[in-house]
Amino acid sequence: MRVERKHAVLLLAVAAWNVITFGQFARTLWSAYESGEDRATGYWVAHTILIVVNIAIAALLGSWGWRAFKQTR
Repeated sequence: MRVERKHAVLLLAVAAWNVITFGQFARTLWSAYESGEDRATGYWVAHTILIVVNIAIAALLGSWGWRAFKQTR
């Protein structure tokens, strides 16, 4: 499969979207934790893992997208 510039832009856009949305989610989660919201420990752990995994996915997609973007110049 040949990677074109539009594919690179799509990968970069999805990576940016993940960072923005899960960054906001992390801020909201932290705010809830700081305000003393009463939740089970599993809730905090599961959502923190979800955030970390999605930021890692964003980093991987961003890396692929940037590499493809540079190659299609």
